[in-house]
Amino acid sequence: MKANRPEVLPLSLPPRGLAREQAAAYVGISTSLFDRLIREGTMPKPKRASGRTVWDRLSLDRAFVRLPGGDEPEEDDWLTEV
Repeated sequence: MKANRPEVLPLSLPPRGLAREQAAAYVGISTSLFDRLIREGTMPKPKRASGRTVWDRLSLDRAFVRLPGGDEPEEDDWLTEV
């Protein structure tokens, strides 16, 4: 079996290195937007492994957390019933 096939890993163990398309999907954006965010420095650059280009899933997590909005409400208004 090839190591980059998803069925090699148990479902409880997601791959650490992701291909470009997987990395973009992981953060919920298109590959074109992903490429632009890499150029802008918002998303991490890939790592190289023997000719393969892979993105570190944990680096993507850190970059995603730094994206603006949504994580911490600025006001508690959304908690109040209408």
